[in-house]
Formats: sequence, structure tokens, C-alpha cells
Amino acid sequence: MDPRFTDLLTPFLKFLGDREITADSPLRELGLDSMQAIEVLFALEETFDMTLPDDDMNDATFATAGSLWAAVSAARADQHPAANETASAA
Repeated sequence: MDPRFTDLLTPFLKFLGDREITADSPLRELGLDSMQAIEVLFALEETFDMTLPDDDMNDATFATAGSLWAAVSAARADQHPAANETASAA
């Protein structure tokens, strides 16, 4: 997961404490509510220059940090394929 992703999530997870965000971190249990999920969505879309598809606006996507990161990564790959090819070549 990109450090910008975990840095962006941290303020929304009021029960995270001093733990590190991992792919298995349960976002709802760590304090992310539905209103904050919308704020996180907007921040992710701005930070990573992508839009999550409507199909990804569900509880499964926002279940864990890993599931949310997978959706963000997939959206980035779909919307910016040239950037991903450049990153893979580096």
C-alpha cells in the first residue's frame, strides 16, 4: 500500500491508536463510519487522480484497508494505464 494511502486513512480511524495500518486492518472496527467513508473517498480520488467506479461503492470495498487499496489500485490502472506501464518499467 502506498504511504500516502495509509497517511490519508489514519485521521479517520479513531480506534487505531499506535497500531500500524495493514491490509487486514478492519476499517469499520477502527472507527470509519459511513460519513467518513465519503470523505475518505473524495480524498482518495483527489490524491490518486482517479474515480472509484459505482460498483466499488459497497461495504466489501470499505471492509479493510487492503480491500480499499485494491479498489484504488484497480481504478488507477484502468484510468491511467500509461502511468502504470511507466512505473512497472522503472
